Amino acid sequence: MPSTIDQSYQLAKQRYADLGIDTDKVMKKLAGVSVSMQCWQGDDVMGFEPNASALSGGIAVTGNHPGRARTPDELRADFAKALSLIPGRHRINLHAFYGEYNGKAIDRDAISIDQFKGWVAWAKAQKIGIDFNPTCFAHPKAASGFTLSSADKGIRQFWIEHCKRSREIAGEIGKALGKTVVTNHWVPDGYKDVPADRLAPRERLRDSLDAIFAQKIDPKFNLDAVEPKLFGLGTESYTVGSHEFYLGYAISRQKLMCLDSGHFHPTEVISDKISSVLQYVPELLLHVSRGVRWDSDHVITLSDEIQAIAQELVWNGFLDRTHIGLDYFDASINRVAAWVIGTRNMSKALLMAMLSPVAQIRKAEAAGDYTSRLALLEEARSLPWAAVWDRYCEQQGVPVGESWLAEVKAYEKTVLAARCAKTAAAAR
Repeated sequence: MPSTIDQSYQLAKQRYADLGIDTDKVMKKLAGVSVSMQCWQGDDVMGFEPNASALSGGIAVTGNHPGRARTPDELRADFAKALSLIPGRHRINLHAFYGEYNGKAIDRDAISIDQFKGWVAWAKAQKIGIDFNPTCFAHPKAASGFTLSSADKGIRQFWIEHCKRSREIAGEIGKALGKTVVTNHWVPDGYKDVPADRLAPRERLRDSLDAIFAQKIDPKFNLDAVEPKLFGLGTESYTVGSHEFYLGYAISRQKLMCLDSGHFHPTEVISDKISSVLQYVPELLLHVSRGVRWDSDHVITLSDEIQAIAQELVWNGFLDRTHIGLDYFDASINRVAAWVIGTRNMSKALLMAMLSPVAQIRKAEAAGDYTSRLALLEEARSLPWAAVWDRYCEQQGVPVGESWLAEVKAYEKTVLAARCAKTAAAAR
């Protein structure tokens, strides 16, 4: 006797077939889209350097849910657990201070692929890719609030070298895995109050980036992205790397432009920027997060904006030119669950976009029938996409519906609770 999931799927399949949409083909297409899961959700943006500095750069993590990953092995175990609960084959995104140092004091301008061989071996075993980021915060040489745009030439050179090393590491990771690494460059530089000179820091940032990118790395193994931000804690009045700065830089140097959905004014959305920016840059990197008031990095929900981002990518054929990554960190809830919720929501949004009768909607728009356009857009929301999602999860061998939560709760009671016990014992 067919299962409830199968029965629901067969009804949904016919409903979509009536609209000219093949749900089996859609699920196959979705399985080919990977989302890059951010390492910093698993450990509260602490990294694994032997002499770790306090968080800086306008980054703040709130909450004290038990079980934070404290070592690369713990973080990899948490990643693996999350990946086992998410349909599709995805990627991970590493910051440079997540290397394995074996107790050695290796400063950021001296890191190499040696600190990431464990990550490469693990990713090979998992059959997944890795993305990368220089870490230009939480370091004594970032204490002034300026890195690549610093007026101090020595400070500036240190961070230039760090970013060069990061690109080299990314290229080596790409070669080892046979998968392209996207290396994203973001710096927190800026002023809390209004500056007298907005120009000089931006000139220095431009020149530093040019120095970093002077070394050619095969784009088959590494692609470079630059990321703007509206403001951060401590940079409320002036951010050197603004949207306009990086948009001009990305266009003039033909780099990937990173659009972070939490890095703009609360009333701005990146879904409206995608089709504009892709007129002028070769590819995009998205950092999908959820801004709530001043905090730009909440776990993403299946919001209108997430759906709009997915629609832009799918309906315009931009998936081949866009790299989708997540960027949020929440220590108030189970960190593994945060990955699962966010990644599944991004995949759900893509599925919904793929299942939408966009040809009919655009036909109405082209005819000037905006009444039908609105009606069809709204009716598409209640199409039985959830039945297709359940079938997709079953097909991919991951829990259907909310059943994944029981696995996370069990993992919390065994693995994460044991970490807390060890930490408490060590503190005595």
